[in-house]
Amino acid sequence: MPGAIYAEGLVKTFGDVKALDGVDIDVPEGTVLGLLGPNGAGKTTTVRVLTTLLRPDSGRAEVAGIDVLRHPNEVRRSIGLSGQFAAVDEYLTGLENLQMVGQLYQLPAKQARQRAEELLERFNLTDAAGRIAKTYSGGMRRRLDLAAALVVSPPVMFMDEPTTGLDPRNRQGLWEVIQELVAGGTTLLLTTQYLEEADHLADTIAVVDHGRIIARGTSDQLKDQTGGDVVEVVVHEREHIPVATEILERLGEGEAKLEGHTRKLTVPAAGGAKLLAEVIRELDSRGVPIDDIGLRRPTLDDVFLSLTGHTAEDAEDGESGEGGEGGHGKGARGRGAKAAKGAAKEKVTK
Repeated sequence: MPGAIYAEGLVKTFGDVKALDGVDIDVPEGTVLGLLGPNGAGKTTTVRVLTTLLRPDSGRAEVAGIDVLRHPNEVRRSIGLSGQFAAVDEYLTGLENLQMVGQLYQLPAKQARQRAEELLERFNLTDAAGRIAKTYSGGMRRRLDLAAALVVSPPVMFMDEPTTGLDPRNRQGLWEVIQELVAGGTTLLLTTQYLEEADHLADTIAVVDHGRIIARGTSDQLKDQTGGDVVEVVVHEREHIPVATEILERLGEGEAKLEGHTRKLTVPAAGGAKLLAEVIRELDSRGVPIDDIGLRRPTLDDVFLSLTGHTAEDAEDGESGEGGEGGHGKGARGRGAKAAKGAAKEKVTK
């Protein structure tokens, strides 16, 4: 039985660019899928198709058991969406923005205001509740947009790089909100360029490159694909790099790599602490002084590098021009449904 978010063979082309090239997704109810990929991989296009903002050239998709292509309005009633860019009405206050979204969801006015006040407090915006959003900083607008996505608790949520632009404190706060939602049964598809975020939040991770999912699994499963542990050595002087490289490649399990213009060398390894001791002894016997040495598990950044040739830090999503802006359901696509917004604004400000 398909999960709460399901897609099969999604294809979408923009001119000569194939943004999606047969994407398959199956997210069980009450779990989090982290969608990761380098620049222009297809993450945002996938979200836009699944949230009815973009029609695929071919393929099928269901969200909350509803066919995305046949019944888009029903899908919108069942989802929450926060896009890459804060989609708020600059001429409403923070409180009025959230009240408006609540009324678009047909919440009673009193309940909409109560929920708005709760979210403003949750996202540290209470002091700015009465200011128009135009005066907010970029981070404040981002938090307001995220709050708008949570005015109701939909069964399925989509968050497209939700913590971009947030400071560490507010990022941690959003993580807590997400964990509370999922604990309550919400299903979440999350795109992110923060590897720590995917590691922390996602039950399953899918790596996307050139419109295809090229790997999927838990964080540990993906890390295991890079070949196990890695020995890291920082030599004291660059002149010792050739000798250290030779030692690491002889004792390790592959090619030793120099990290940029640093003095750090890494090599895949097996043998754990025993191998580390051998490397230290050999470096000492060859007269190679070191500043640091360690054995570590592969990170998700290593996964990116091994699978795509790009590190995740370089993976700022180039699809933003296709519109990461999200809607918050009830047919208010991207919250750009001006007529609905205007009607709600008139009610809120009375």
